[in-house]
Amino acid sequence: MKIDLHNHTYLCNHAEGSVDEFTKAAIVNGIDIYGFSDHAPMDFDLKYRMSFEQMDLYRSMVLDAKKRYSSQIDILFGYEVDYLIGHMDRRVLDADVDYLIGSVHFLDQWGFDNPEFIGRYEGADIDEIWRAYFKQIELLATSKLFDIVAHLDLIKVFKFMPRDDLLDIAKDALDAIADTGMVLEINSAGYRKPVGEAYPSAQLLNAAYKRAIPICFGCDAHKVEQVGVGLDNIYRLAIETGYSKHVYFRNREKLFVEL
Repeated sequence: MKIDLHNHTYLCNHAEGSVDEFTKAAIVNGIDIYGFSDHAPMDFDLKYRMSFEQMDLYRSMVLDAKKRYSSQIDILFGYEVDYLIGHMDRRVLDADVDYLIGSVHFLDQWGFDNPEFIGRYEGADIDEIWRAYFKQIELLATSKLFDIVAHLDLIKVFKFMPRDDLLDIAKDALDAIADTGMVLEINSAGYRKPVGEAYPSAQLLNAAYKRAIPICFGCDAHKVEQVGVGLDNIYRLAIETGYSKHVYFRNREKLFVEL
């Protein structure tokens, strides 16, 4: 069974394609369960997310596709929510969804994965940046607000890699994910980025496996032509790591299926 839980639409202002177009592409690519998790609104970084006024539109489009294509594919409804203290909103956190994906895209309001702001890396202490990032992942997990942690090592996107031991840097975050029962996403978008590999790396995924952290899959498509791209690769990565099951959600309940 092919499942992809992390995908976007034109509503986030930095993706291209409608719910209908993404759904049709998922059917063509043989995906059985397809989740929409567009960037949730918040009162920060408005350029790269839907507005609060568009939440009803987003929901209606996804649920309409779910109904119209029910004989061909199972559509799920969720949000990707930025973990950013002081900016998360109960209208999103309390929404009627199948799942919420929590992610970290900002360090002290610096959008570290946005090419517009890549200059901030120059002359910076990369190890310090990595540790600050994984501290935010740890806090995301301990908040217990979300079902899934997205692209665990997104901080590697531009290939500014740490000198310190990666497992030491990520240890507390991985322990928090395990302790809170969150699901770890394996995300294929990294193949499209300068780093050229999945999130998380094989090393971090192996550390997650040793902690019995469950996994799910997402292509993080922002264009219709990205639907399903890399999905077979991340399935293979999970199997090679030792995983035999993966997870999807319905009404925020974990459902396990065989790989």
